[in-house]
Amino acid sequence: MGPRFVNIDRDTPLLLPPNLRDWVSPDHLAHFVIDAVEALDLRTAKVNHRGTGDEQFPPAMMLALLIYSYATGTFGSRRIERSTFDSVPVRMITADTHPDHDTICAFRRENKALLSTSFVQVLQLAQRVKLLKVGQITVAADGTKVLAHASKHAAVSYERAGEMIAELELEVQQLLAKAEAADATPLEDGLEIPDEITRRQERKAALEKARAEIEARAHARYAAEWAEHEKKLAERQARQERGEKVGGKPSPAPSSEAQPTEQYNFTDPESRIMKAGSGSHFEQAYNAQAAAEVESRLIVGARVSPAPNDKEQLVPTGQGIPAEAGSVAAVLVDSGFHSENAVHAVEHTASGAPSGTVVYAAVEKTGHHRSVADLEKKPEAEPPTTGASGTEIMRHRLKTRAGRTLYKLRQQTIEPIFGIIKAALGFRQFRLRGLAKVSLEWMLVCLAYNVRRLHVLGAGPKLAGLS
Repeated sequence: MGPRFVNIDRDTPLLLPPNLRDWVSPDHLAHFVIDAVEALDLRTAKVNHRGTGDEQFPPAMMLALLIYSYATGTFGSRRIERSTFDSVPVRMITADTHPDHDTICAFRRENKALLSTSFVQVLQLAQRVKLLKVGQITVAADGTKVLAHASKHAAVSYERAGEMIAELELEVQQLLAKAEAADATPLEDGLEIPDEITRRQERKAALEKARAEIEARAHARYAAEWAEHEKKLAERQARQERGEKVGGKPSPAPSSEAQPTEQYNFTDPESRIMKAGSGSHFEQAYNAQAAAEVESRLIVGARVSPAPNDKEQLVPTGQGIPAEAGSVAAVLVDSGFHSENAVHAVEHTASGAPSGTVVYAAVEKTGHHRSVADLEKKPEAEPPTTGASGTEIMRHRLKTRAGRTLYKLRQQTIEPIFGIIKAALGFRQFRLRGLAKVSLEWMLVCLAYNVRRLHVLGAGPKLAGLS
């Protein structure tokens, strides 16, 4: 008897219409996404209530399509459209319908309220299935650079913009003189003097706008830095009046002048040149912030900043955690977030009363390698003396056994999350431009991550038990 093979027949049509759900395994992420979205309140979705025009795709299907696509590493609207034909799980989500890329892009761009409320509702869903604590949570926060949808080569510095304006003004004068000279040397074929003058004038206007924007940023920065400078001087003066020893010189006053190297990007003006790759190179990017609950590793707060570092991000990142996530008992951050004023603002209310939140922040960078001395058991560190600075208090807090144990959770919580988003999902660059739209897309990324994380944690059967 010869070998026997399964018959592969690609030409005979199916006798009965297939059920797409049967083609996707019951424990597949696509089934969970559909069930999770059905459990959400989608009344904030932007819908044409007039009933005019073409039929609309239901918001539940569109949201499920976006969440599943981002959770599986498909971000561009054209690629998402193509997946409605190529991917069986996507065809199941869309019920074999095919929204085009314009429809997908418009839905993503116009539904900020829907994405924000869905992010919060998914956290509440996690609380209902007992996968996220309700209140008194410990969060680890950090920022990661995500490329803007713009090239750093489309940027110009404040100094270079001034030089280019002077060059363009000179060239315009030369072209005007050439136009007045009857025997002037003609331009290359297809080039006209009026067109060349107009082109240079438009370029000059764009550069002047760039310089004005950089100057406006400098003035805004000056206002914030001046308030901080005056506060430090007042604190220094108060310590001297109390007879305390104050070392060093007073910090220099901030300047309202724009720095020559400050950049403006013509493609996405709100993005910035930022250090990337541990400072080895620079990229046109945004600073994507996230705060994650340490036990579930669910993202409970997400926001985007144009600031190139995390120095001023502790307070706004904490404020980005919705009230529905519950009270925050502890915040774990690295040395880039630490400042005495920021820690005080998080740990106290506006009236000065304790907020109930304790910050654990490294006050200086430390290596990952531990020496033999580091491995030896040590007695608890002596508490700081009365009147110790906030930095000294924080340093002692992280030297205590409880502080060390808690702070270890930071690295193993937030850094793997960024690794999953960038390496596993492949999200390394925003598709939208402008801070508002970029913030919306980052919210979608974090929403998709949370849904994927809940699926990994086995929330499917628990979710079915709620209905």
